Amino acid sequence: MTPNYWSQACAQLSDADPVMATLIAKFPDSILTKRGDAFTSLARAIVGQQISVKAAEAVWGRFLTTVNATDCPNPSTVAKTSDDDLRAAGLSMRKVGYVKALAQFVEAGHLRPQELDKLNDAEIVKELTALPGIGPWTAEMFLMFHLQRPNVWPVDDLGLTNALNKFYPTKKERKKADYRTMGEQFQPYRTVATWFLWRAIDPVPVEY
Repeated sequence: MTPNYWSQACAQLSDADPVMATLIAKFPDSILTKRGDAFTSLARAIVGQQISVKAAEAVWGRFLTTVNATDCPNPSTVAKTSDDDLRAAGLSMRKVGYVKALAQFVEAGHLRPQELDKLNDAEIVKELTALPGIGPWTAEMFLMFHLQRPNVWPVDDLGLTNALNKFYPTKKERKKADYRTMGEQFQPYRTVATWFLWRAIDPVPVEY
């Protein structure tokens, strides 16, 4: 599912910023797409924490095989899978705990995406980060990929900050506040700007 704001966002960003215009033109067919259900999106983001896109794809593939899924894993199956089997798939012990806790939370009916979608971005981040293993970055991936919110700016993402340093160079060492300020120029489509900055340093599309 393609976000309904994508074409407008690309046009507006291209008109406003020459760097963004170049990046968007370079990857004209690259579009953020929604993949899977809420559990899949969050579990995939947990698996991808602090590892490369390539490594995350490999571990996710093994994880799906371990829980007998081809695309969207069943929370009940994940909750019942042994820690050792999940570890063998490539998850750290900490991530095993996080994914199983999430599976149990979803299985109990506590994750209601339709209810979450009624909240603003900050409220959703607050709700999700109350769960074990879900920090701001993971919650922001959920906002971007599952809820497809248009204006997410994940300043804790190393790929984003590396891209900003490469394409908007400065001699000054940047701090998080600087990256946050840089995002203002891409309002109200920071999600789209992030996507193309990711593509510019890693053409393999990330999916959560």
